[in-house]
Amino acid sequence: MHMADALLSPAVGGTLWIATAGTIAYCGKKVQAGLDDRKIPLMGVLGAFIFAAQMINFTIPGTGSSGHLGGGMILAILLGPHAAFLTIASVLTVQALFFADGGLLALGCNIFNLGVFPCFIAYSLIYKPIAGTRHTPFRIGLGASLAAIIGLQLGALGVVFETVVSGVSALPLSAFLSVMLPIHLAIGLVEGLVTTAVVTFIWRARPEILELAATARPLGRLPIGKVVGAIAAAAVVVGGGLSWFASSSPDGLEWSMAKISGKEELEGPEQGIHQSLADLQEKIAFLPDYGFKGKAPEPAGEEQTAWPAVDGGTTTSGLVGGVLTLVITLLCGLLLKKRRRAA
Repeated sequence: MHMADALLSPAVGGTLWIATAGTIAYCGKKVQAGLDDRKIPLMGVLGAFIFAAQMINFTIPGTGSSGHLGGGMILAILLGPHAAFLTIASVLTVQALFFADGGLLALGCNIFNLGVFPCFIAYSLIYKPIAGTRHTPFRIGLGASLAAIIGLQLGALGVVFETVVSGVSALPLSAFLSVMLPIHLAIGLVEGLVTTAVVTFIWRARPEILELAATARPLGRLPIGKVVGAIAAAAVVVGGGLSWFASSSPDGLEWSMAKISGKEELEGPEQGIHQSLADLQEKIAFLPDYGFKGKAPEPAGEEQTAWPAVDGGTTTSGLVGGVLTLVITLLCGLLLKKRRRAA
């Protein structure tokens, strides 16, 4: 559900940049107040895991489309909404800057759609009331599944309205909604199952992590080394190897655009801020589309049949992206910790 710049006007993209920057500043202050040494590495490895997990598109049977994990709900349940928003912002920034996944003008929209809706609305209004304070596998599963579905539906709504209000593309509101919401309902069902599996695993290993995150309390002296190690190992396996098994079908947004316009990708204005940001992104992104720069395109038809797509560029991207996300998230955490001590 990563939006491209071609869908947005500078006014809408700029407005969502401001809204996202304000949310990051707000979350930074909230996290700074309750941050401890244990939470920083947890944020880092979870960010690396979500980066890797988003590389794996899963096929939606009978549609010709695919979807990938958003990850905001997993982060919110395990870190609390404010730390989760900072972590998902780090993931999406790394993807946009170094892998050209999602436009730079659209980065504010992408962080808002994949961060605000799951972390602050679906988590608070859906997951927390259902999961309650006495967690059980059923409560966790029901709450995580419904919250993941609602969060993704709201994100899809955000994409549609931001696109239509921009007026750059020729995607009409009713037609766009009629394809975006059903396909993201199917994607949300899978995200709910994955979210349940990840959260249940951590709840069984360290139930205190969920309880402390829900009440915005520091992890304190809670030993989380094994959990951090397990998540880091999962990030390496998923990004370095399982990413070969990603579906080559278009994702839900590309599929929806193709249904309406006949094209999976729309062309943006070849001038002004769109072109300037496209040129900048081309210079910065050293592993564009999660592969080596300058790699010759696959012959027509081969890309669809080569599965699993065993490729050194994909493995490199999964590992490098995970490390970059880990480092950036750790630096954010350490900066907030330093500011807390200086206050």
